[in-house]
Amino acid sequence: MIRKVVMKNLTCSNCIAKVERRTARLPYVNSASFNYAKQTLLVDFKDDYDSDVALKEIKSIVDVLEDNIITYYFEDKVEIKAPNFIKEYSVVLAGMILILLTFSAYRIPLLINRIVGTDFELWPQWITIVLYWIGYVLLISRLLIFQIKGIRNFNFFNENTLMIIATFAAMIIGKHEESIAVVIMYSFGEYLQARAVTKSRGEISALVNIKVDYANVLVDDNIVVKDPEQILVGDILVIKNGERIPVDGVVIKGSTSLNTSELTGETKLKNVDVGDKILSGNINVGNVIHIRSEKEYSNSTLAKIIDLIENSTNKKSKTEMFITKFARIYTPIVVGLAGLLVLFGAIFDSQNVLTDTGYLYRAAIFLVISCPCSLVLSVPLSYYAGIGTAAKNGILFKGSAFLHAITEVETIALDKTGTLTYGDFFVQEFTDQETLRLVASIEKYSSHPIAEAIVAYNDQPTYEITDIQEIPGYGIKGVLDGKSIMAGSRRFLESNNIPVTDEKLPVGSYTFLAYDNAYKGYVIVKDELKETSMETVRDFTKRYDTVMLTGDNEDSANEIAMQLGGIEYYAELLPEQKLEKFNSIRTNSVSLYVGDGINDAPLLKNADIGVSMGSASDLAIEVSDVIIINNDIRLLDKAIKIAKKTRSIATQNIAFSMIVKLIFLILSGIGFMWMWLSIFADVGVALLCVLNAIRIIYQKKYLQEKSRRP
Repeated sequence: MIRKVVMKNLTCSNCIAKVERRTARLPYVNSASFNYAKQTLLVDFKDDYDSDVALKEIKSIVDVLEDNIITYYFEDKVEIKAPNFIKEYSVVLAGMILILLTFSAYRIPLLINRIVGTDFELWPQWITIVLYWIGYVLLISRLLIFQIKGIRNFNFFNENTLMIIATFAAMIIGKHEESIAVVIMYSFGEYLQARAVTKSRGEISALVNIKVDYANVLVDDNIVVKDPEQILVGDILVIKNGERIPVDGVVIKGSTSLNTSELTGETKLKNVDVGDKILSGNINVGNVIHIRSEKEYSNSTLAKIIDLIENSTNKKSKTEMFITKFARIYTPIVVGLAGLLVLFGAIFDSQNVLTDTGYLYRAAIFLVISCPCSLVLSVPLSYYAGIGTAAKNGILFKGSAFLHAITEVETIALDKTGTLTYGDFFVQEFTDQETLRLVASIEKYSSHPIAEAIVAYNDQPTYEITDIQEIPGYGIKGVLDGKSIMAGSRRFLESNNIPVTDEKLPVGSYTFLAYDNAYKGYVIVKDELKETSMETVRDFTKRYDTVMLTGDNEDSANEIAMQLGGIEYYAELLPEQKLEKFNSIRTNSVSLYVGDGINDAPLLKNADIGVSMGSASDLAIEVSDVIIINNDIRLLDKAIKIAKKTRSIATQNIAFSMIVKLIFLILSGIGFMWMWLSIFADVGVALLCVLNAIRIIYQKKYLQEKSRRP
């Protein structure tokens, strides 16, 4: 089971990766992944774990790496007090005051001497050096404490290591003021970086801030305010103007307009009346309505969306995993290179090792520049911002792995019913009234859209059928008055040795009926192609290998395929045949399948990326990797655009960070660099990369482009 462990105030990028790794190594943990936006660790526990022991051990892992982290289970109510900044940083502040006084006492007399021409000293220079060293130790005390804790737990290499070694080396060679300035700038930069990350998390969280705090439940003609999690199936809810719908339901009184933009990204309003089904998360912007809840809060669309987004960091992209592994070996390599630089100087230029611009100084600058924070922070934030932006547009990615993978898609396969068509069938023709009545009697036990259309069209009393068995892709059978009854495809009847005698039938999706092992007739229903499907699919065929896979008959499939511009298609496929056909056409390319039915579940699970519509069956939604909430196939194209933009930004951050650091490293190696400027290559680059990471949030113009780019 997955539980959320809140780690309030954990901002150290290197620490986060270590918390993930060390928690995952615990014997009762399957995996662990940190959610940057929520500051929670998503832990997949094994069944036989002790929650109290687990929390204690996870907390000890965090406390070793960083101080003042408040760790608790998400469902626990913990009161968090604002930290006392003065008390927490009292030693550091004392160091800054001491250094400021020492600097003034040392520099002011020098300035006076230069102006007046005297040779006055407040105290001997060695006292200034001693005071600088004391101030330096006070300033760096927090980093030293963290480093000592790390060494005790065999955590030798991190950004603290780089900063301590670099500034200590600068102090040794007499660069006291510069070393101290670097510590102050680093500390201030880390503060700004933490603020930037916090701001970024807030921006991303705001994209999907769709939580419902309360629900108005009608009890004995009185409105009782309840927590959404207290709502039961069948409760009557009163939705007032401006309120968000807490659970999925059906309107039983009143009519109104709903703002669906929070779920679908569309700004247009949706009008609803009595009998219409509505999704949780939409906002009532019209009259008061009453709805009957059809789901509990935990199973509602709103709760699933929030859960999907919060758990999206469980499945990380290849880029994120690479950066995490890279950061583990990067710091030891950098320390080793810095040591080699000093060793090179000692062997080939020993006179210039401890000078102001010597090899020890260059190695110190080398270490400051090399901190991997810009990569470790910005890449996960880039992908999380992409996931949040997609969610704002009605597209739910179940992890950044799928956000990355969708950019590499070459093969797209599409289901027909409910994906390319509306899935709103209407009865076109039937053999006779008794055939319609019999078909409706058994199809009422099925949730298939065709079955629901037949049942809704029938106005006669239905028979009671027993021993119901539904065979996905074939049909449904049962027993009526001791005799077998079955309804389904031609193949279904013929596989039971019941030949279908009707040959020439109009185009449509037909259900054949057999009763008492004899063929009785048919019911034909039709479906309409979505207006959005034609343009989108025709565009897909220009950029991807696109094919339609359907279990419908040849004539219906051909009619839809022709309307889509002659798209390649395969008809009359059973679920296992769909899977076989898909595997035969996908070759070695990254494949994507879009479907919405129970019979699509195997294919959705098997494809590299499975995409389901919001109206899909629960099983299809469960096994899919991407969900399009409002069933609009156009959003698949938008999903690919958002993913490509996200990948582009992550790549920009990696390239920018590596290029800047490489240039600065080369300059430091040959002696053309100052330590104070190296802070830009560390904190400055990290800040720029973090800000760039959330740029996708504000790229509305880009996402609304009409031009289609591969």
